[in-house]
Amino acid sequence: MWFLGLGLVLMLLKYFGWGPVAQWAWWETMVPLGLAVAWWSWADYSGYTKRKRMQKEAQRHDERIERLKKNMGQIHRPK
Repeated sequence: MWFLGLGLVLMLLKYFGWGPVAQWAWWETMVPLGLAVAWWSWADYSGYTKRKRMQKEAQRHDERIERLKKNMGQIHRPK
């Protein structure tokens, strides 16, 4: 996501001609967008995205169970 944001900022700076980015070639301002595509491709191919989603779902599940136990008064206190 950082690459996408950086790419958009650089594109706007180039388009409006602000700062040293105005002197760069267009392909140089687009490099972060290419890196974002490469990152997303790698994340999907390697299973990183699915693994992160499963971890988040497991954490939500555990938090929900603890919240329900607490609401029922059955929470176990650590020794």
